[in-house]
Amino acid sequence: MKKSNISFEVQLDEQNIPDRILWDATDKPGQGSEETKAICIALWDHVQKNTMRIDLWSKDMPVDDMKRFYIDCVGGLSQSVLTATGDEFMAKEMRALCDRLVEHVQKG
Repeated sequence: MKKSNISFEVQLDEQNIPDRILWDATDKPGQGSEETKAICIALWDHVQKNTMRIDLWSKDMPVDDMKRFYIDCVGGLSQSVLTATGDEFMAKEMRALCDRLVEHVQKG
């Protein structure tokens, strides 16, 4: 059985605020960790029937980039829900939300 690992390293400042976030994966092209400014991880707890989340961003990530990041996350989830469940209505509603959020951010 093939295994793949994804790892994150979070470097914190004196106040325990993320200063740098590094990630690596065994199947990632190239070698060595790469820096990112934010991560959003969701895990489904099938026993408790709820989602556990880890949202981290580095202290130097611009707010506009953070908003774009979350819009992109919801947009990606809309495609995932369509692929995983075939629920076209739910996917369409999520994409419509993304469109409204993009308009909101552009009006700034």
